Amino acid sequence: MTRRHLLLPASRHENGQHAGRLCLALICLILFLPVARTEAADIIPTRSVTANGMTVLFLEQHFLPTVEIHALVKVGSAQDPPDKAGLANLTASLLDEGTVSRTSRQIAEQIDFVGGSLGAHAAEDFTTASARVLKKDADLGFALLADVLQHPAFHKQEFERVRTQILGEIVSDDDDPGNVAMKAFHQLIFHGHPYSWPAHGTEETLNKITVADVQQFHAREYLPNQTILVIVGDLSQEQASTLVQTHFGSWKKGPPSPYQLKKPAPIDRKMVQLIEKDLTQSTIVLGHTGISRTNPDYYAITVMNYILGAGGFSSRLMDSIRDKQGLAYGIMSQFDSRLMPGAFFINLQTRTEVTNQAITGVLAEIKGMRDAPVTDQELSEAKSFIVGSFPLRVDSSAKLANVLAQVELYNLGLDYFTNYPKAIEKVTKDDVLRVAKQYLDPQHYALVVVGSIAKAKVKQ
Repeated sequence: MTRRHLLLPASRHENGQHAGRLCLALICLILFLPVARTEAADIIPTRSVTANGMTVLFLEQHFLPTVEIHALVKVGSAQDPPDKAGLANLTASLLDEGTVSRTSRQIAEQIDFVGGSLGAHAAEDFTTASARVLKKDADLGFALLADVLQHPAFHKQEFERVRTQILGEIVSDDDDPGNVAMKAFHQLIFHGHPYSWPAHGTEETLNKITVADVQQFHAREYLPNQTILVIVGDLSQEQASTLVQTHFGSWKKGPPSPYQLKKPAPIDRKMVQLIEKDLTQSTIVLGHTGISRTNPDYYAITVMNYILGAGGFSSRLMDSIRDKQGLAYGIMSQFDSRLMPGAFFINLQTRTEVTNQAITGVLAEIKGMRDAPVTDQELSEAKSFIVGSFPLRVDSSAKLANVLAQVELYNLGLDYFTNYPKAIEKVTKDDVLRVAKQYLDPQHYALVVVGSIAKAKVKQ
Protein backbone atom coordinates (compact mmCIF):
# COMPACT_ATOMS: atom_id res chain seq x y z
CA MET A 1 0.00 0.00 0.00
CA THR A 2 1.50 3.32 -1.02
CA ARG A 3 0.65 6.79 0.19
CA ARG A 4 1.54 9.46 -2.32
CA HIS A 5 0.01 12.60 -0.87
CA LEU A 6 -2.49 13.48 1.85
CA LEU A 7 -4.52 16.56 0.92
CA LEU A 8 -4.62 19.05 3.78
CA PRO A 9 -6.93 22.01 4.47
CA ALA A 10 -6.38 24.92 2.11
CA SER A 11 -4.84 27.02 4.87
CA ARG A 12 -1.76 24.82 4.85
CA HIS A 13 -1.19 25.21 1.12
CA GLU A 14 0.54 28.54 1.18
CA ASN A 15 3.63 30.24 -0.14
CA GLY A 16 6.71 28.03 0.26
CA GLN A 17 4.76 24.79 0.74
CA HIS A 18 2.75 25.31 -2.43
CA ALA A 19 5.80 26.36 -4.39
CA GLY A 20 7.72 23.31 -3.23
CA ARG A 21 4.94 20.92 -4.24
CA LEU A 22 4.46 22.64 -7.58
CA CYS A 23 8.19 22.54 -8.25
CA LEU A 24 8.44 18.82 -7.54
CA ALA A 25 5.30 18.08 -9.55
CA LEU A 26 6.72 19.85 -12.58
CA ILE A 27 10.03 18.10 -12.13
CA CYS A 28 8.32 14.70 -11.95
CA LEU A 29 6.45 15.44 -15.18
CA ILE A 30 9.71 15.92 -17.08
CA LEU A 31 11.82 13.53 -15.04
CA PHE A 32 12.21 11.04 -17.87
CA LEU A 33 13.72 13.54 -20.27
CA PRO A 34 17.20 14.02 -18.79
CA VAL A 35 17.67 10.37 -17.82
CA ALA A 36 16.56 9.17 -21.24
CA ARG A 37 19.38 11.18 -22.81
CA THR A 38 21.91 9.21 -20.83
CA GLU A 39 23.17 6.00 -22.39
CA ALA A 40 22.26 2.99 -20.28
CA ALA A 41 25.90 1.92 -20.44
CA ASP A 42 26.82 5.14 -18.60
CA ILE A 43 24.85 4.07 -15.52
CA ILE A 44 27.61 2.96 -13.20
CA PRO A 45 26.69 3.15 -9.52
CA THR A 46 29.08 2.86 -6.60
CA ARG A 47 28.57 0.05 -4.11
CA SER A 48 29.48 -0.11 -0.44
CA VAL A 49 28.53 -2.04 2.70
CA THR A 50 27.99 -0.22 5.97
CA ALA A 51 29.30 -1.36 9.35
CA ASN A 52 25.89 -2.84 10.19
CA GLY A 53 25.78 -4.85 6.95
CA MET A 54 23.51 -2.74 4.77
CA THR A 55 24.39 -2.72 1.07
CA VAL A 56 24.31 0.78 -0.41
CA LEU A 57 24.20 1.62 -4.12
CA PHE A 58 24.63 5.26 -5.06
CA LEU A 59 24.22 6.92 -8.44
CA GLU A 60 25.02 10.61 -8.67
CA GLN A 61 22.75 12.50 -11.07
CA HIS A 62 22.47 16.27 -11.31
CA PHE A 63 19.89 16.60 -14.10
CA LEU A 64 17.24 17.68 -11.61
CA PRO A 65 17.34 18.70 -7.93
CA THR A 66 15.64 15.50 -6.74
CA VAL A 67 16.66 12.52 -4.65
CA GLU A 68 15.16 9.00 -4.79
CA ILE A 69 15.83 6.79 -1.76
CA HIS A 70 14.80 3.19 -2.30
CA ALA A 71 15.13 0.41 0.28
CA LEU A 72 14.71 -3.27 -0.63
CA VAL A 73 14.35 -5.65 2.31
CA LYS A 74 14.96 -9.30 1.42
CA VAL A 75 11.68 -10.65 2.72
CA GLY A 76 8.37 -11.03 0.94
CA SER A 77 5.21 -13.09 0.82
CA ALA A 78 7.24 -16.22 0.06
CA GLN A 79 8.31 -16.09 3.71
CA ASP A 80 4.74 -15.88 5.04
CA PRO A 81 3.56 -18.78 7.21
CA PRO A 82 1.08 -20.76 5.05
CA ASP A 83 -1.78 -20.17 7.48
CA LYS A 84 -1.00 -16.43 7.67
CA ALA A 85 -0.37 -15.56 4.03
CA GLY A 86 -0.41 -11.79 3.61
CA LEU A 87 1.74 -11.11 6.67
CA ALA A 88 4.63 -9.52 4.75
CA ASN A 89 2.26 -7.28 2.77
CA LEU A 90 0.29 -6.24 5.86
CA THR A 91 3.54 -5.40 7.66
CA ALA A 92 4.75 -3.28 4.73
CA SER A 93 1.38 -1.54 4.46
CA LEU A 94 1.61 -0.49 8.11
CA LEU A 95 5.11 0.97 7.97
CA ASP A 96 3.99 4.54 7.22
CA GLU A 97 0.90 4.32 9.45
CA GLY A 98 2.71 5.68 12.47
CA THR A 99 6.07 5.23 14.19
CA VAL A 100 7.27 5.50 17.78
CA SER A 101 7.87 9.25 17.34
CA ARG A 102 5.43 10.21 14.55
CA THR A 103 1.72 9.60 14.04
CA SER A 104 0.37 8.52 10.69
CA ARG A 105 -0.93 12.04 10.07
CA GLN A 106 2.40 13.63 11.02
CA ILE A 107 4.23 11.43 8.53
CA ALA A 108 1.73 12.33 5.81
CA GLU A 109 1.87 16.04 6.62
CA GLN A 110 5.67 16.16 6.67
CA ILE A 111 6.11 14.45 3.29
CA ASP A 112 3.24 16.44 1.77
CA PHE A 113 4.63 19.70 3.14
CA VAL A 114 7.68 19.34 0.88
CA GLY A 115 5.77 17.86 -2.07
CA GLY A 116 7.45 14.48 -1.72
CA SER A 117 6.21 10.90 -1.69
CA LEU A 118 6.64 7.98 0.67
CA GLY A 119 5.34 4.43 0.49
CA ALA A 120 6.00 0.72 0.90
CA HIS A 121 4.72 -2.58 -0.45
CA ALA A 122 5.64 -6.26 -0.41
CA ALA A 123 6.11 -8.57 -3.38
CA GLU A 124 6.79 -12.30 -3.43
CA ASP A 125 10.56 -12.15 -2.82
CA PHE A 126 11.14 -8.75 -1.23
CA THR A 127 9.63 -5.66 0.31
CA THR A 128 10.33 -2.14 -0.94
CA ALA A 129 10.01 1.19 0.82
CA SER A 130 10.91 4.45 -0.87
CA ALA A 131 10.94 8.20 -0.53
CA ARG A 132 11.26 10.90 -3.19
CA VAL A 133 12.06 14.50 -2.29
CA LEU A 134 13.77 17.62 -3.60
CA LYS A 135 17.48 17.89 -2.89
CA LYS A 136 16.89 20.57 -0.26
CA ASP A 137 14.67 18.11 1.64
CA ALA A 138 17.01 15.11 1.38
CA ASP A 139 17.58 15.01 5.13
CA LEU A 140 13.83 14.80 5.77
CA GLY A 141 13.43 12.09 3.11
CA PHE A 142 16.14 9.96 4.73
CA ALA A 143 14.72 10.64 8.20
CA LEU A 144 11.18 9.56 7.30
CA LEU A 145 12.26 6.47 5.39
CA ALA A 146 14.62 5.41 8.18
CA ASP A 147 11.92 5.99 10.78
CA VAL A 148 9.23 3.91 9.08
CA LEU A 149 11.68 1.08 8.41
CA GLN A 150 13.20 0.96 11.88
CA HIS A 151 10.53 2.21 14.30
CA PRO A 152 6.98 1.45 13.09
CA ALA A 153 4.49 1.52 15.96
CA PHE A 154 1.88 -0.91 14.59
CA HIS A 155 -0.96 0.70 16.52
CA LYS A 156 -3.99 -1.56 16.96
CA GLN A 157 -6.35 0.99 15.41
CA GLU A 158 -4.23 1.40 12.27
CA PHE A 159 -3.74 -2.37 12.08
CA GLU A 160 -7.48 -2.99 12.01
CA ARG A 161 -8.13 -0.21 9.52
CA VAL A 162 -5.43 -1.32 7.06
CA ARG A 163 -6.37 -4.99 7.34
CA THR A 164 -10.00 -4.11 6.62
CA GLN A 165 -8.88 -2.12 3.60
CA ILE A 166 -6.85 -5.05 2.25
CA LEU A 167 -9.78 -7.41 2.84
CA GLY A 168 -11.90 -5.06 0.74
CA GLU A 169 -9.31 -5.20 -2.04
CA ILE A 170 -9.37 -9.00 -1.93
CA VAL A 171 -13.16 -9.04 -2.30
CA SER A 172 -12.90 -6.59 -5.20
CA ASP A 173 -10.26 -8.75 -6.89
CA ASP A 174 -12.58 -11.74 -6.72
CA ASP A 175 -15.02 -9.86 -8.96
CA ASP A 176 -12.42 -9.50 -11.71
CA PRO A 177 -12.24 -12.60 -13.96
CA GLY A 178 -8.63 -11.86 -14.83
CA ASN A 179 -7.60 -11.85 -11.18
CA VAL A 180 -9.67 -14.95 -10.48
CA ALA A 181 -8.01 -16.79 -13.37
CA MET A 182 -4.46 -15.83 -12.37
CA LYS A 183 -5.07 -16.76 -8.73
CA ALA A 184 -6.34 -20.20 -9.73
CA PHE A 185 -3.48 -20.63 -12.21
CA HIS A 186 -0.83 -19.92 -9.57
CA GLN A 187 -2.49 -22.37 -7.18
CA LEU A 188 -2.29 -25.06 -9.84
CA ILE A 189 1.32 -24.64 -10.93
CA PHE A 190 2.74 -23.74 -7.51
CA HIS A 191 0.70 -26.20 -5.46
CA GLY A 192 2.29 -26.53 -2.02
CA HIS A 193 4.79 -23.73 -2.70
CA PRO A 194 4.66 -20.18 -1.21
CA TYR A 195 4.29 -18.71 -4.70
CA SER A 196 0.83 -20.29 -4.80
CA TRP A 197 -0.81 -17.62 -2.62
CA PRO A 198 -1.35 -13.94 -3.48
CA ALA A 199 1.05 -11.45 -1.88
CA HIS A 200 -1.88 -9.86 -0.01
CA GLY A 201 -3.06 -13.24 1.26
CA THR A 202 -6.65 -14.45 1.44
CA GLU A 203 -9.63 -13.51 3.58
CA GLU A 204 -9.09 -16.59 5.71
CA THR A 205 -5.35 -16.12 6.29
CA LEU A 206 -5.51 -12.35 6.74
CA ASN A 207 -8.08 -12.68 9.49
CA LYS A 208 -5.72 -14.94 11.43
CA ILE A 209 -2.92 -12.35 11.59
CA THR A 210 -2.53 -10.43 14.85
CA VAL A 211 -0.66 -7.27 15.80
CA ALA A 212 1.84 -9.49 17.63
CA ASP A 213 2.47 -11.44 14.40
CA VAL A 214 3.30 -8.20 12.58
CA GLN A 215 5.55 -6.97 15.38
CA GLN A 216 7.48 -10.24 15.51
CA PHE A 217 7.77 -10.43 11.73
CA HIS A 218 9.19 -6.91 11.57
CA ALA A 219 11.63 -7.46 14.42
CA ARG A 220 12.88 -10.68 12.84
CA GLU A 221 13.03 -9.67 9.18
CA TYR A 222 13.72 -5.93 8.96
CA LEU A 223 17.47 -5.87 9.45
CA PRO A 224 20.15 -3.65 7.88
CA ASN A 225 22.12 -6.72 6.81
CA GLN A 226 19.01 -7.85 4.92
CA THR A 227 18.52 -4.48 3.21
CA ILE A 228 19.70 -2.92 -0.06
CA LEU A 229 19.55 0.88 -0.03
CA VAL A 230 19.66 2.64 -3.40
CA ILE A 231 20.15 6.40 -3.69
CA VAL A 232 19.73 8.13 -7.04
CA GLY A 233 19.86 11.88 -7.45
CA ASP A 234 21.37 15.27 -6.92
CA LEU A 235 23.83 14.45 -4.13
CA SER A 236 27.56 13.95 -3.92
CA GLN A 237 29.02 10.68 -2.71
CA GLU A 238 30.07 12.39 0.52
CA GLN A 239 26.60 13.85 1.12
CA ALA A 240 24.95 10.50 0.50
CA SER A 241 27.34 8.65 2.80
CA THR A 242 26.76 11.18 5.59
CA LEU A 243 22.98 10.87 5.28
CA VAL A 244 23.16 7.07 5.32
CA GLN A 245 25.35 7.06 8.41
CA THR A 246 23.21 9.66 10.19
CA HIS A 247 19.89 7.94 9.64
CA PHE A 248 20.75 4.26 9.26
CA GLY A 249 24.01 3.91 11.18
CA SER A 250 22.35 2.99 14.48
CA TRP A 251 20.14 0.30 12.94
CA LYS A 252 21.15 -2.92 14.69
CA LYS A 253 22.04 -5.92 12.56
CA GLY A 254 20.76 -9.38 13.43
CA PRO A 255 20.83 -13.01 12.31
CA PRO A 256 19.12 -13.54 8.93
CA SER A 257 16.18 -15.90 9.02
CA PRO A 258 17.22 -19.40 7.89
CA TYR A 259 14.79 -19.65 4.98
CA GLN A 260 15.57 -22.28 2.39
CA LEU A 261 12.94 -21.84 -0.27
CA LYS A 262 12.75 -24.86 -2.56
CA LYS A 263 12.13 -24.68 -6.28
CA PRO A 264 8.53 -25.23 -7.33
CA ALA A 265 7.97 -28.74 -8.67
CA PRO A 266 7.48 -28.80 -12.45
CA ILE A 267 4.11 -29.80 -13.87
CA ASP A 268 4.12 -33.43 -15.00
CA ARG A 269 0.63 -33.57 -16.52
CA LYS A 270 -2.10 -31.44 -18.03
CA MET A 271 -4.26 -29.75 -15.38
CA VAL A 272 -7.54 -27.95 -16.09
CA GLN A 273 -9.69 -25.79 -13.82
CA LEU A 274 -12.98 -24.36 -15.06
CA ILE A 275 -14.56 -21.56 -13.04
CA GLU A 276 -18.19 -20.69 -13.69
CA LYS A 277 -19.12 -17.01 -14.03
CA ASP A 278 -22.03 -15.55 -15.96
CA LEU A 279 -19.99 -13.73 -18.60
CA THR A 280 -20.14 -13.25 -22.36
CA GLN A 281 -16.40 -13.92 -22.68
CA SER A 282 -14.02 -16.59 -21.49
CA THR A 283 -10.87 -15.50 -19.66
CA ILE A 284 -8.10 -17.99 -20.43
CA VAL A 285 -4.75 -18.51 -18.72
CA LEU A 286 -2.47 -21.29 -19.97
CA GLY A 287 1.09 -22.09 -18.93
CA HIS A 288 3.44 -23.78 -16.52
CA THR A 289 6.44 -23.10 -14.31
CA GLY A 290 9.12 -20.92 -15.88
CA ILE A 291 12.57 -19.67 -14.86
CA SER A 292 14.39 -17.79 -12.13
CA ARG A 293 15.93 -14.39 -12.87
CA THR A 294 19.42 -15.84 -12.50
CA ASN A 295 18.85 -18.53 -15.15
CA PRO A 296 21.70 -18.22 -17.71
CA ASP A 297 19.15 -18.66 -20.51
CA TYR A 298 17.25 -15.55 -19.39
CA TYR A 299 18.34 -13.45 -22.37
CA ALA A 300 17.62 -16.08 -25.01
CA ILE A 301 14.22 -16.68 -23.38
CA THR A 302 13.53 -12.93 -23.44
CA VAL A 303 14.06 -12.88 -27.21
CA MET A 304 12.10 -16.09 -27.75
CA ASN A 305 9.17 -14.86 -25.67
CA TYR A 306 9.10 -11.52 -27.49
CA ILE A 307 8.60 -13.39 -30.74
CA LEU A 308 5.99 -15.70 -29.20
CA GLY A 309 3.77 -13.25 -27.37
CA ALA A 310 5.51 -10.38 -25.58
CA GLY A 311 6.09 -8.34 -28.72
CA GLY A 312 2.63 -6.88 -29.04
CA PHE A 313 1.50 -6.68 -32.66
CA SER A 314 4.86 -8.13 -33.72
CA SER A 315 4.27 -11.39 -31.86
CA ARG A 316 3.10 -14.67 -33.34
CA LEU A 317 0.25 -15.01 -30.87
CA MET A 318 -1.15 -11.60 -31.78
CA ASP A 319 -0.74 -12.29 -35.50
CA SER A 320 -2.46 -15.67 -35.31
CA ILE A 321 -5.07 -15.37 -32.55
CA ARG A 322 -6.11 -11.76 -33.12
CA ASP A 323 -5.28 -10.76 -36.69
CA LYS A 324 -5.84 -13.98 -38.64
CA GLN A 325 -8.48 -15.75 -36.55
CA GLY A 326 -10.17 -12.76 -34.89
CA LEU A 327 -10.46 -14.59 -31.58
CA ALA A 328 -9.21 -11.94 -29.18
CA TYR A 329 -8.61 -8.23 -28.93
CA GLY A 330 -5.32 -8.78 -27.15
CA ILE A 331 -3.10 -11.69 -26.12
CA MET A 332 0.31 -11.88 -24.51
CA SER A 333 2.84 -14.30 -23.03
CA GLN A 334 5.11 -13.69 -20.06
CA PHE A 335 7.91 -15.29 -18.08
CA ASP A 336 7.56 -14.02 -14.51
CA SER A 337 11.13 -14.62 -13.31
CA ARG A 338 11.80 -14.48 -9.57
CA LEU A 339 14.37 -15.73 -7.06
CA MET A 340 12.90 -19.16 -7.67
CA PRO A 341 11.37 -20.19 -11.00
CA GLY A 342 8.20 -18.18 -11.52
CA ALA A 343 5.39 -18.73 -13.99
CA PHE A 344 5.23 -18.84 -17.76
CA PHE A 345 1.74 -17.99 -18.93
CA ILE A 346 -0.35 -16.83 -21.84
CA ASN A 347 -3.59 -14.98 -21.15
CA LEU A 348 -6.43 -13.69 -23.27
CA GLN A 349 -10.17 -13.13 -23.38
CA THR A 350 -12.29 -14.54 -26.15
CA ARG A 351 -15.94 -15.03 -27.07
CA THR A 352 -17.46 -17.93 -25.17
CA GLU A 353 -18.38 -19.93 -28.27
CA VAL A 354 -14.81 -19.94 -29.64
CA THR A 355 -13.03 -20.81 -26.38
CA ASN A 356 -11.79 -24.18 -27.65
CA GLN A 357 -10.57 -22.68 -30.91
CA ALA A 358 -8.54 -20.07 -29.02
CA ILE A 359 -6.96 -22.69 -26.74
CA THR A 360 -6.08 -24.84 -29.75
CA GLY A 361 -4.53 -21.83 -31.48
CA VAL A 362 -2.41 -20.96 -28.45
CA LEU A 363 -1.07 -24.51 -28.16
CA ALA A 364 -0.31 -24.53 -31.90
CA GLU A 365 1.83 -21.39 -31.56
CA ILE A 366 3.72 -22.85 -28.58
CA LYS A 367 4.37 -26.00 -30.59
CA GLY A 368 5.43 -23.93 -33.60
CA MET A 369 8.11 -22.17 -31.55
CA ARG A 370 9.57 -25.58 -30.66
CA ASP A 371 9.36 -27.16 -34.10
CA ALA A 372 11.32 -24.78 -36.31
CA PRO A 373 13.76 -21.87 -36.07
CA VAL A 374 12.41 -18.33 -36.11
CA THR A 375 13.05 -16.24 -39.21
CA ASP A 376 15.96 -13.84 -39.58
CA GLN A 377 13.48 -10.95 -39.62
CA GLU A 378 11.76 -12.09 -36.42
CA LEU A 379 15.09 -12.41 -34.64
CA SER A 380 16.38 -9.06 -35.88
CA GLU A 381 13.19 -7.17 -35.00
CA ALA A 382 12.99 -8.75 -31.55
CA LYS A 383 16.57 -7.91 -30.62
CA SER A 384 16.27 -4.42 -32.04
CA PHE A 385 13.17 -3.65 -30.01
CA ILE A 386 14.45 -5.16 -26.76
CA VAL A 387 17.77 -3.32 -26.95
CA GLY A 388 16.17 -0.11 -28.18
CA SER A 389 13.53 -0.02 -25.46
CA PHE A 390 15.94 -0.92 -22.66
CA PRO A 391 16.58 2.73 -21.67
CA LEU A 392 12.82 3.20 -21.11
CA ARG A 393 13.11 0.86 -18.14
CA VAL A 394 15.29 3.47 -16.43
CA ASP A 395 13.78 6.70 -17.73
CA SER A 396 13.03 8.05 -14.25
CA SER A 397 14.88 8.06 -10.96
CA ALA A 398 12.25 5.81 -9.41
CA LYS A 399 12.52 3.20 -12.18
CA LEU A 400 16.30 3.37 -12.07
CA ALA A 401 16.41 2.87 -8.30
CA ASN A 402 14.06 -0.09 -8.59
CA VAL A 403 16.19 -1.75 -11.28
CA LEU A 404 19.41 -1.11 -9.37
CA ALA A 405 17.98 -2.73 -6.24
CA GLN A 406 17.06 -5.84 -8.20
CA VAL A 407 20.41 -5.91 -9.97
CA GLU A 408 21.96 -6.20 -6.53
CA LEU A 409 19.34 -8.67 -5.26
CA TYR A 410 19.90 -11.06 -8.18
CA ASN A 411 23.68 -10.45 -8.19
CA LEU A 412 23.65 -9.34 -11.82
CA GLY A 413 26.72 -7.11 -11.46
CA LEU A 414 27.17 -3.35 -11.59
CA ASP A 415 28.06 -3.65 -15.29
CA TYR A 416 24.51 -4.90 -15.94
CA PHE A 417 23.56 -1.83 -17.98
CA THR A 418 26.46 -2.44 -20.33
CA ASN A 419 26.07 -6.21 -20.50
CA TYR A 420 22.31 -6.45 -20.98
CA PRO A 421 22.25 -5.14 -24.58
CA LYS A 422 25.32 -7.22 -25.43
CA ALA A 423 23.70 -10.37 -24.08
CA ILE A 424 20.57 -9.76 -26.14
CA GLU A 425 22.60 -9.10 -29.30
CA LYS A 426 24.43 -12.42 -28.88
CA VAL A 427 21.22 -14.47 -29.04
CA THR A 428 21.02 -16.62 -32.20
CA LYS A 429 18.24 -18.50 -33.95
CA ASP A 430 19.69 -21.73 -32.55
CA ASP A 431 19.51 -20.26 -29.05
CA VAL A 432 15.85 -19.34 -29.53
CA LEU A 433 14.96 -22.82 -30.80
CA ARG A 434 16.90 -24.49 -27.98
CA VAL A 435 15.19 -22.54 -25.19
CA ALA A 436 11.78 -22.96 -26.83
CA LYS A 437 12.25 -26.73 -26.77
CA GLN A 438 13.52 -26.63 -23.19
CA TYR A 439 11.19 -24.10 -21.54
CA LEU A 440 7.90 -24.40 -23.47
CA ASP A 441 5.76 -27.51 -22.99
CA PRO A 442 2.52 -27.88 -24.99
CA GLN A 443 1.84 -31.24 -23.34
CA HIS A 444 2.19 -30.55 -19.62
CA TYR A 445 0.52 -27.31 -18.59
CA ALA A 446 -2.18 -25.75 -16.45
CA LEU A 447 -5.29 -24.32 -18.11
CA VAL A 448 -7.74 -22.06 -16.32
CA VAL A 449 -10.95 -20.83 -17.95
CA VAL A 450 -13.27 -18.36 -16.23
CA GLY A 451 -16.65 -17.78 -17.86
CA SER A 452 -19.82 -19.51 -18.92
CA ILE A 453 -18.41 -23.05 -18.80
CA ALA A 454 -21.61 -24.75 -19.93
CA LYS A 455 -21.68 -22.67 -23.11
CA ALA A 456 -17.91 -22.80 -23.71
CA LYS A 457 -17.86 -26.63 -23.59
CA VAL A 458 -14.13 -26.69 -22.90
CA LYS A 459 -12.44 -29.89 -24.08
CA GLN A 460 -10.32 -31.48 -21.35
